[in-house]
Amino acid sequence: MLVRSLRPCPTPNVWLRGARHGAGLLYPGHLPTSPLQKALLAAGSAGMALYNPYRHDMVAVLGETTGYYALKFLRDQMRKDPEGAEILQKRPRISLSTLDLDKLRSLPEGSLGQEYLRFLDVNRVSPDTRAPTRFVDDEELAYVIQRYREVHDILHTLLGMPTNLLGEITVKWFEAVQTHLPMCILGALFGPIRLSAQSLQVLISELIPWAVQNGHRAPCVLNLYYERRWEQPLRALREELGITDAPTWLSVALAALGL
Repeated sequence: MLVRSLRPCPTPNVWLRGARHGAGLLYPGHLPTSPLQKALLAAGSAGMALYNPYRHDMVAVLGETTGYYALKFLRDQMRKDPEGAEILQKRPRISLSTLDLDKLRSLPEGSLGQEYLRFLDVNRVSPDTRAPTRFVDDEELAYVIQRYREVHDILHTLLGMPTNLLGEITVKWFEAVQTHLPMCILGALFGPIRLSAQSLQVLISELIPWAVQNGHRAPCVLNLYYERRWEQPLRALREELGITDAPTWLSVALAALGL
């Protein structure tokens, strides 16, 4: 009930900084909450997100109400990296209003931009489906979690994972290692309970070890200014990050499972 009563406010594509947006408001759409309110929101959203992992609104609330220390860790990682620090300073956003779709379509075959656009088209997803941040009581950390959400589909592209349940859980394992966000850890641990026995076997024997290994090996994925890398070959970017291909037989196995 508490989640339903707190309505999101529309947010512009440009992240506003410096000024306070009303009494106690740190950014557009900010909803200040007490520790007790955050605990209630976290408990309610965790239950709903585990029951239905496609409730992205509940997943978003869970991430915001439990992620303070992980977000500080990510923010510090970004501050230490030149590219990450520039992202924190300039606050780029990834949305339909900021993406030049025609340019992405015209990029060479195999480039990050074209493969990302292909991922959006094939899976029928949009960067605009990412919920705006509301419950993070720190303006800079609010941007960090917003940036994480907006690059989530790029991570799917980098890892070559679809948006079905098995693909999402695999990406969550990678993100859990990378971000330490409780939301990602919970999704990685409890998401598999909804998988079939065959899918669970593939996840445990192949995908989890692969995702964890790549998550540890890759540098912080929030430190990449992806908007400047659309023309970079996806293969070259994977090599730069140390991300290896999934097991060669995996596509055959996924097809056999109907995934």
